[in-house]
Amino acid sequence: MARVGYTAKGIVYATIGLLAVQAALGNGGKTTDSKGALGTIAAQPFGQFMLAVVALGLIGYVVWRFVQAIQDPDQRGESNDADDIVRRIGYGISGLIYASLAFSAIQIIVSATQSAGGGSTKQTWTARLLAQPFGQWLVGIIGAIIIGYGFYQFYKAYKAKFRKKMKLHEMSNTEETWATRVGRLGLAARGVVFVMIGFFAIQAGRQYDSSEVRGLNGALDTLSRQPYGPWLLGIVAIGLIAYGIHMFAQAQYRRIRA
Repeated sequence: MARVGYTAKGIVYATIGLLAVQAALGNGGKTTDSKGALGTIAAQPFGQFMLAVVALGLIGYVVWRFVQAIQDPDQRGESNDADDIVRRIGYGISGLIYASLAFSAIQIIVSATQSAGGGSTKQTWTARLLAQPFGQWLVGIIGAIIIGYGFYQFYKAYKAKFRKKMKLHEMSNTEETWATRVGRLGLAARGVVFVMIGFFAIQAGRQYDSSEVRGLNGALDTLSRQPYGPWLLGIVAIGLIAYGIHMFAQAQYRRIRA
């Protein structure tokens, strides 16, 4: 289920990246997020069947994330120190996020409609947070955490620690080299996107305006409207495709222990 899950996640990111590349080239693509990618898959020939397969894969990824949160499949050692606790919490949060995405895929299949994104939902939750005591601080802290996660993606790209979890001995030298390059590029692109999303959240807190919040589609759209926007969007889009390919490599070569 873990390997099927990595494959499904790769399909979602590759779809987002391909659509963004088309938008950058002016070939009719669009900037979208994970839910928008699901809608695009559903709109293809045999789309409902393909989306059902992706939904099952996402459920597999959710199961894997919860296993990582509860057990120790990577055999890191159950130290229960701060780093271990934070890592497990991160796995659990990731599981919940992808459970929501799997649920969205099921909704699209059941209703036979294409959902184009979740920006309004993000803004609704931000507005609720802003209405709470110290709401601006809460939103700002969340934004800072997201930015921190973005920089952690840069760190992972630089260190390429994902190599330690892969069965490199099953790869040729060329496959190993390209798997490393693609993984680094994909993680760096994710870092750019998360830093932008976190910045938008901080802006929403500072200005007490939930409409400032942007998700993945908003970050890509903002890139496209900058000077040299098509180039910037194209580079990040290629990076997101690379991350999708990185997930395919994880599905094939990651060491997964029972």
